[in-house]
Amino acid sequence: MAVFVQSGAGRGDEDELNATINVVPLVDIMLVMLIIFLVTIPVIVKVVPLTLPNARNIATETKPENIVISVNAAEDVFWNNAPVQYSDLHARFVGALLRANANGTPLPEVHIRGDSNVRFEALGRVILAAQQAGVPKVGFITEPRNESQ
Repeated sequence: MAVFVQSGAGRGDEDELNATINVVPLVDIMLVMLIIFLVTIPVIVKVVPLTLPNARNIATETKPENIVISVNAAEDVFWNNAPVQYSDLHARFVGALLRANANGTPLPEVHIRGDSNVRFEALGRVILAAQQAGVPKVGFITEPRNESQ
């Protein structure tokens, strides 16, 4: 058995103060925590098996029964390229739905083309008129995004 005997006679052979941080215990703890996380994460994460649909870009079909509403930057409204007032939109939507029901054709879809500088309020009035008339499907027509720019 070894015993360390400290000599009190000479102060010159005293060990210098060690000011460095011992990182070995810190690394040991971090490795243990890493292993614990690697083991427990697969147990925690539960994945619901799904078959996701494939995305594809389908060009818009312009059917004769579709209604195209255009709103320019000056907030002028056009029904299939013919100018119309906001106050007449509701009556026109109702008339188009009644004609489709009477002819036995499918209900028309409303496609809204809005200028990029038009206020949202102008487009909202068109959507509101279509909703109040009972139009079942309203969509927006946009330009395809150019990914190269």
